Amino acid sequence: MEVEKTEFDAKLQITSPEQIQEFLDQEQKILENMVTKLAAAKVNVVICQKGIDDLAQHFLAKKGILAVRRVKKSDLEKLAKATGGKILNDFDDITDDKLGVAGLVEERKVMTEDWTFIEGCKDPKAVVILIRGGTEMVTEEAERALHDALCVVKDIVEERAIVPGGGAIEVELSKQLREYAETLSGREQLAVRKFADSMEVVPKTLAENAGLDQIEALMKVRSAHGNGDLNAGIDLDTGEVVDMMKAGVIEPVAVKKQAIKSASEASQMILRIDDVISAGKSGGPGGPGGMPPGGMGDMD
Repeated sequence: MEVEKTEFDAKLQITSPEQIQEFLDQEQKILENMVTKLAAAKVNVVICQKGIDDLAQHFLAKKGILAVRRVKKSDLEKLAKATGGKILNDFDDITDDKLGVAGLVEERKVMTEDWTFIEGCKDPKAVVILIRGGTEMVTEEAERALHDALCVVKDIVEERAIVPGGGAIEVELSKQLREYAETLSGREQLAVRKFADSMEVVPKTLAENAGLDQIEALMKVRSAHGNGDLNAGIDLDTGEVVDMMKAGVIEPVAVKKQAIKSASEASQMILRIDDVISAGKSGGPGGPGGMPPGGMGDMD
């Protein structure tokens, strides 16, 4: 909201004080017209990405219009989503259907910073979460926890499926894998059984971190699943086995699948590396114990 500057250099030759006054009056008229168009559209808050001339601010204040200048483009886009308004470049484009709506817009001082709060939006598509703490470490920890929670919500929105937590899904998978292993023979059966054992690391670790007896907690959960309770998991506060779905301890299916997939791929990679190292130590061609053709024994 400033007087538009020309794209090329221009030189004005003024020969009298009246011409200077006419020049200033014209600038004032341009700015006043901007504010008049805003007031005619019943605008009471203006948020501008670039500057607002001091004279324009004066006219805005007289009309009772709150103005915020030098707002980042990314913030402006979020404000448009929050208030339902449109980002405009021309004052002639202002219409009722392009204006945003908010219940309250005010400036507040938070610690040493001045913040502009826009609240009471009708159907906000974007919001700001203000995190505060006694120390920087506390604030950073709160931010990480909040970020994790938002990511969990995002995963559930993208793949609308959940499973019980507290080690319940791992114990159930382990149980079904052992049942599947009975249909196999030879090394395949051993591999599936070992995979089933590895799934139970999660409930055992949960119990250990909570100061519970690993074996006792695992046996309780196994027994519950053996009786058909698919949602049975460890309550880390009491050490008892409870229905995790009723307790509200749930996990997104997307996260659980990715965790199992990543752990499996890491294990396969380690096994392949072990095979390569074992082959190198066995004295194969070119290895530590072998002699390639044409070696020292064939020399004259």
